[in-house]
Amino acid sequence: MKKLFLFTLLCVITITAHAQTNLSDYLTKKMPKRETRAVWLTTLASLDWPKIYARSEESIEQQKQELIDILDKYQKANINTILLQARVRAATIYPSDIEPWDRCITGVEGKAPGYGYDPLAFAVEECHKRGMEIHAWIATIPVGAKNSLGCRRLMQKGFRIRNFSTGSYLDPSDPSVAPYLASICGEIVRKYDVDGINLDYIRYPDGWPRPSYRDGDTPDERRSNITAIVRAIHDEVKTIKPWVKMSCSPIGKHADLSRYSSKNFNAHDRVSQEAQEWMRLGLMDQLYPMQYFRGDNYYPFLADWVENAYKREIVTGLGTYFLDPREGNWTLGDLTRQMYVSRDLGVGHAHFRSYFLTSNKQGVYDFEKQFNAALSLPPKMQGVVSTAATPYPVNASLVDRRDDNSATLAWKAVSPYYNIYASYSYPVDTEDARNLLFTRYSGQSLQLRNVNPNLYFAVRGLDRYGHETPALQENVKSSKLSASHTMLLQNDGQYLTLPAAVKLTDADHYVILSLQGVILRIISAKPVRNNQLFIGDLSNGMYSLKVYNHKKKSFPMGAFMVRRKS
Repeated sequence: MKKLFLFTLLCVITITAHAQTNLSDYLTKKMPKRETRAVWLTTLASLDWPKIYARSEESIEQQKQELIDILDKYQKANINTILLQARVRAATIYPSDIEPWDRCITGVEGKAPGYGYDPLAFAVEECHKRGMEIHAWIATIPVGAKNSLGCRRLMQKGFRIRNFSTGSYLDPSDPSVAPYLASICGEIVRKYDVDGINLDYIRYPDGWPRPSYRDGDTPDERRSNITAIVRAIHDEVKTIKPWVKMSCSPIGKHADLSRYSSKNFNAHDRVSQEAQEWMRLGLMDQLYPMQYFRGDNYYPFLADWVENAYKREIVTGLGTYFLDPREGNWTLGDLTRQMYVSRDLGVGHAHFRSYFLTSNKQGVYDFEKQFNAALSLPPKMQGVVSTAATPYPVNASLVDRRDDNSATLAWKAVSPYYNIYASYSYPVDTEDARNLLFTRYSGQSLQLRNVNPNLYFAVRGLDRYGHETPALQENVKSSKLSASHTMLLQNDGQYLTLPAAVKLTDADHYVILSLQGVILRIISAKPVRNNQLFIGDLSNGMYSLKVYNHKKKSFPMGAFMVRRKS
């Protein structure tokens, strides 16, 4: 079975590498409605955030604005999952009762920013405003420099710690480590509405001596030590909030494959991570393997992760930082091919790290925005029953439309979140990602302006495990359906054929709008000839057409889809 899977994957790679040479070829495929699109947001040494220390009310606001700007960029690229480093090196970015403040927040170890500012609470609020999941990224075994405040406090508490040139590390065989790390993760889950716990460096350090085979120091015993820590954290988190996703970031190659070597560095044998076993046991809901490799060091090992996922989620960790010439010699094509193949296999992607994505190294951010042309939902959690409640309209209809083209959506239910859909066809197809208007919306009413009268709406409840309810469709009278422009306007990808009704409007200019009613283009009617409107520079997607006459009166003409084949 494994050989067959690898052969199939290699065929996919060949097709992807040779046929999908540009994004327009790929976007003819159906966009996935469920896909994790993640970014690691690093606070260690303020690598990604924050760059401004929070030492006054003014600088706190500046630090907040830094994060807002980063999240806004993510939102424009339809990123849906943020892995925020909350425990750095035995120090935190939130007021902890267990460990000191990390210096990245104020520039001083152990110093709180004051003024009631809690960076993690602020990040959770801002991510949820944008419909994004936020996972607390926990650096587990590393504890920083041996003279750092966090490391010194651990030594005072009696933890066994070893020092290497790369820093100091907890001894995974120390029985006090598992409950201690579990208490930190438990503290975060109790105090904050995080959507996940992501364990980083949950393994033996690179410089740790090889197994001595004395006093129980064997490879199996080491793997047992790490698994005991994972289990303790899992049990603590799930007891408090069972919907919080457990994940980790293992070494990108699980083990040697029959035809491909891990080059003497893999998760299972070298650093004692049995991450695939954690998936089988249900100790992990997701894996974010750090696959910062190319070619035969990437694709066969991606197949191995997928084949051994036990119906749980794999999110490939992308070496986006290698796009910077100071870090590596990757081309944008190296990265985009990995993204194409991972999507074909139903695998999400996570960029390491934020700066290299948002600074648009080699155009990677521009590509991300196009690659994620529609919103998506993270995959639902396996092995749980839906707890979402189907919404129902407050009055007779889900939508209250007014003469000024504004509309209010209102419904009732007890689900924590709702997904809102919109389409020019009725009923709204809520399995089509292109119809997603808002994800993880936490209210029960929504006001919209400049709503095209031919746009229909639907709402689905969403629980904390990612399960959706059946759709509540807008209540539409048959007369409205017959009078509306439900037929799509015809086009060949270059020219749109204007409907005959345009001649009756005394059109002065044409307006092309996005699905959400945002004006994209205004075109004068004077140069238009032969009832054909040029649309060759529009990207694939759904649009609507509205015309205005010289009296500034508007007339909706209907919708059209641009879908060019390769």
